[in-house]
Amino acid sequence: MKRFHVHVSIDNLEQSIQFYSSMFAVQPTIVKADYAKWMLDDPKINFAISQRGAEVGLNHLGIQVETNDELQEMQARLESMQTTMLEETDAACCYAKSDKYWVNDPAGIAWETFHTLSNIPVFGGKSETAEDKSACCIPLAQVKQQVAAPCCVPKGEIAAANGKCC
Repeated sequence: MKRFHVHVSIDNLEQSIQFYSSMFAVQPTIVKADYAKWMLDDPKINFAISQRGAEVGLNHLGIQVETNDELQEMQARLESMQTTMLEETDAACCYAKSDKYWVNDPAGIAWETFHTLSNIPVFGGKSETAEDKSACCIPLAQVKQQVAAPCCVPKGEIAAANGKCC
């Protein structure tokens, strides 16, 4: 069975954990000093947040699979798209070792397809220094940030006050 994966970069871990724990009505499955993850069954999602110096917002999306056979099936799908694909074997990222494939969608959003092999005690593959702490696990990231949302995405108190939407 596959599980949808969303990773969001945040600027305040404690507040974000409180927010998402209330949203999902459950505490995170994993909590680290700079990271938290919820492995939810309803909806079936691997939802992760991290506070590691990346721009706040969507970090990447993905599909987590349970078996190597499912990963090979996903690899075949990605190859059929004839897009740039990066394979990582035994990759260390987000406190886990995984085999994975990366692609970008047409908007430049990074998509990770992965099979988790084991948990590890650090975000990346080695003891991290200050420079490593800001390192990112998204080798093909090209996310384009919009200056203003074109429609129906209210921002903050101003949007709430004027109530405008498409």
